[in-house]
Amino acid sequence: MSTRALDQLAVGETATVDSVEGDGAVAIRLQEMGFTAGTKVALVKTAPLGDPLEFTLRGFHISLRRAEAARVRVA
Repeated sequence: MSTRALDQLAVGETATVDSVEGDGAVAIRLQEMGFTAGTKVALVKTAPLGDPLEFTLRGFHISLRRAEAARVRVA
């Protein structure tokens, strides 16, 4: 299965989390926030300058910096 980074989604597009890259504090925090394999996530909107990005995930709205979103792989 082909994957891409979460920050590559288009507004309104939905994908499924495949994995979180890295093993540092940011990766752990992303997993604690619900970015775990099999979870559906959608890009709601992008800030005017392109950063941060707002996603829906598990019924919540979450804003991430583009660099953080790039660590999440989706299918």
